[in-house]
Amino acid sequence: MIIYTNKIPFEYEIEKLTRLFFPFEKIEFSYTVQPKSSNELFAVAKVKEQNGKYILTASASLKGKVASRCTLFDTSNSKDPNKEKDLERALAVVLFECYSEITGYSPKWGILTGIRPAKLYRKFSELLGDSQATEFFKESFRVSDKKLDLLKETAISEDDIILKSGKKSVSIYISIPFCPSRCSYCSFVSHSIERASNLIPQYLEFLIKEIHSTAEIVKKLGLEVMTVYVGGGTPTTLSAEQLTLLLKTVHDCFGNNFNELTVEAGRPDTITKEKLLALKNGGVGRISINPQTMNDSVLNIIGRKHTTKQTIDAFNLARECGFDNINMDLIAGLPSDTVESFKNTIDSVINLNPESVTVHSLSLKRSSGMGQDKDFSYLKDGILASEMVDYAEHKLKSAGILPYYMYRQSKTVGNLENVGYAKKGYEGLYNVYIMDETHTILACGASAVTKLKSVTDGQIERIFNFKYPYEYISRFDEMNDRKKRVEEFYREHPIKN
Repeated sequence: MIIYTNKIPFEYEIEKLTRLFFPFEKIEFSYTVQPKSSNELFAVAKVKEQNGKYILTASASLKGKVASRCTLFDTSNSKDPNKEKDLERALAVVLFECYSEITGYSPKWGILTGIRPAKLYRKFSELLGDSQATEFFKESFRVSDKKLDLLKETAISEDDIILKSGKKSVSIYISIPFCPSRCSYCSFVSHSIERASNLIPQYLEFLIKEIHSTAEIVKKLGLEVMTVYVGGGTPTTLSAEQLTLLLKTVHDCFGNNFNELTVEAGRPDTITKEKLLALKNGGVGRISINPQTMNDSVLNIIGRKHTTKQTIDAFNLARECGFDNINMDLIAGLPSDTVESFKNTIDSVINLNPESVTVHSLSLKRSSGMGQDKDFSYLKDGILASEMVDYAEHKLKSAGILPYYMYRQSKTVGNLENVGYAKKGYEGLYNVYIMDETHTILACGASAVTKLKSVTDGQIERIFNFKYPYEYISRFDEMNDRKKRVEEFYREHPIKN
């Protein structure tokens, strides 16, 4: 796909907007005259200054259908102090309207492509006040009333959790990058047990070393560990004995005064009574049991080697073992799933009465096994997925399971959102802190990313671990040496009382 411009400085944002409608197209920019044929897929986005104002023109063509827009924009009326950013959004809006017309599809989040919409809303709310921020999101981002209501409700809940974080607060993330099998939609770095089981003992040995070295940094800097999150992959691919060792290491290194210790039990086919008791005895207060769908045929298509019955059995077993804070992850828009089938999934999960439910929208990644759609039928899929997440929101809120955090991903079906819902008092704190970038996250394990956050000036810096377990093991000393940067960062950005 070619986008014709007059060398505007907004090409990155224009490309991101275009991918809302055409996520798998190869996009190129051209500064020549656009073709007259409307049979090609192409777009035009141009800005021309005239007497201190700007003429914005856009058009788009798809399969013989053409849409065009032209508007006058005056930056003196900008609500955003960054007037150039406001001009960029105005151009995106006219192009958005063209894309919507030729495709017959209008994403409910409008032109908004950012990962953290609640954080952005807080920024404009502080700048303009709630009422004007609401109008700004409607006019400048084209966010629908329904999504805006969800956004504001989520932002309020996030605020309450963010306030619990202190100046010295940090969270710990521990990566277990192994799974029973690889799901077709997955883009995470994870390895199936069939191929990588022999790596686990050695991986765990080195992971424990990194946890110890991380604890030394925490102690030296006087930091306070607020939450610990063990994710993956599927942490419960480890044996009960390995889980016990890992959790003992966590407590030996960081103590016991966490606000939250979460382990993703994840795949129901990895859950046993012995493992659940190892988690419970290891001080884990919150677990996830993730069906993704309660439709067996869909599970089979996406490569999940478990059944709905196994999900229900694992959930009931966790209750028997004393877990009173269980999250369940679901995905809207999975291949072959229907609106009715997804509604059944939501109803079935609510009947289990978990403390929290996270509803993801399917994100099609190039590294996943699901392929790329060339006939644009994913636009129709977006409409169906939108109906699914609307149903989930209504039913969960009716059951007293309320939205408390939100994030978004690129190439998501329908440009939709991922939302965590929880009963009051059962919100996952780590989820908010990682998505809001509230405080430093010190990460251990293969593919883990440490994210340093300065409490004085908000600066963020990342330290990347090696992605693959074999690389993590073979180059451990080199990788672990990077963590010296944590101390340097805190010297450069000291915590002020």
